Amino acid sequence: MLKKKDKYVVAVVGATGAVGKEMIKTLEEREFPVKNIRLFASERSIGKTLDFMGHHQKVEVLTDKVFDGIDIALFSAGGDRSLQFAPAAAKAGCIVIDNSSAWRMDPEVPLVVPEVNPDDLEWHKGIIANPNCSTIQMVVVLKPIYDAVGIKRVVVTTFQSVSGTGMKAIEELMKQTRDLLSFQDIKTEVYPHQIAFNCLPHIDSFMEDGYTKEEHKMVNETRKILGDDAVQLTATTVRVPVFRGHSESLNIETGKKILADELRALLTVAPGIKVFDAPAKNIYPLQTDCSGMDDVYVGRIREDNSIANGINMWITADNLRKGAALNAVQIAEELIKRAK
Repeated sequence: MLKKKDKYVVAVVGATGAVGKEMIKTLEEREFPVKNIRLFASERSIGKTLDFMGHHQKVEVLTDKVFDGIDIALFSAGGDRSLQFAPAAAKAGCIVIDNSSAWRMDPEVPLVVPEVNPDDLEWHKGIIANPNCSTIQMVVVLKPIYDAVGIKRVVVTTFQSVSGTGMKAIEELMKQTRDLLSFQDIKTEVYPHQIAFNCLPHIDSFMEDGYTKEEHKMVNETRKILGDDAVQLTATTVRVPVFRGHSESLNIETGKKILADELRALLTVAPGIKVFDAPAKNIYPLQTDCSGMDDVYVGRIREDNSIANGINMWITADNLRKGAALNAVQIAEELIKRAK
């Protein structure tokens, strides 16, 4: 468990990536009690500097010898590097909050969204997993519903921005858009098909059952976070030509009946949620609304008339903020609250 201090030595691993940069920005904006920050990346980043609190910080090369004296490390360097370096960090007494999929389903590692299951932090052994971006925003909304009326089944379709893939995908969408608008041939390198002005029902690799790894992640992670394997889920994940922010269409079968107005009232007071739901005035969540914002936006709340206890809604969130960097920093903040 984290020792109580006035300020902490914090590391960001994968600091030069899209999520790593967002982690640095989030630590600064939330005035996290940082005594000293250390930034790590691969050998490709030798000589680079990044700003934190008005100071230039040199990016260091990541090795398994760098973690002595570091209290908390926010990892966003991919699953292979997490598997390689997180155990070394934990052994050195550093608490790792890992954004990759490497540790999420490990039964010895808590998978945490602070608005949903903060008490799971009590049994960590030095490594804490940050859930998938699309899972995070969904469970923030599911939790108050689950507690109030129970959940039997969830059908989710996601509309995920290219920033979920990384900087190269952002650049590919920009370049393809420019090339198409100037009547030039386009190149596809990051994705198997054109992403500009297109939607790809394909995120991560396909499994033998026809679902993708991303779809399996949403199912398995949600059950682990809620602590209930009886909740039935099915997912379809889609990559869309949006730079930042994920949207999701949710169909939820509840254990007991809840009316749309009751649900709006419930979600209005739930932590981490903003209700944007006045369709007659063209008010509903948009990916452009949530960009750079911390909350999960919820709207289009309505009852599903095809079943007895069904509700539909549309949710959006910034995948780099709440879907990654912010959730990791919130976990660190929760660790500080529990420090002894």
